[in-house]
Amino acid sequence: MTNDSPDTGLIKSETGAQRLVGYVLDVSQEDGRARCYLRLSEVHLNRHDVMHGGIASTLLDNAMGATASLSVDSSGRTPFMTVSLNTHFLAPAFPGTELVATGKIVRAGKSLQFIDGELTDTTGALIATASGVFKRVPLDRLATR
Repeated sequence: MTNDSPDTGLIKSETGAQRLVGYVLDVSQEDGRARCYLRLSEVHLNRHDVMHGGIASTLLDNAMGATASLSVDSSGRTPFMTVSLNTHFLAPAFPGTELVATGKIVRAGKSLQFIDGELTDTTGALIATASGVFKRVPLDRLATR
């Protein structure tokens, strides 16, 4: 069940995780950096009424993985899997906050890519950062459904 537009480069409701969390993936930017957008609601909060760290990590992981994909495929759909992800939480985010996670390639090899990510609000305030290693998945190794 996808609800995306090839004309806009916005990917919505493509995966179960994306539908559950509610983010939109943008693979249309000319800088080759994917972005995940999410407006925080009460379902994204921890028991302290701020964004749960797992939500921040999910947004960063998806933006970073799609950035890896964009390096080999302009549609952003070539599969890359997360090998490692380190997230640093710098500031809280509250309900109603519009968030943007962005990936940036640091180094790319034949099968591994080293990518940094930033999670900001729309004012540019830095909420979290991440660094990760992503591996390109050969098409013959993909699970079939």
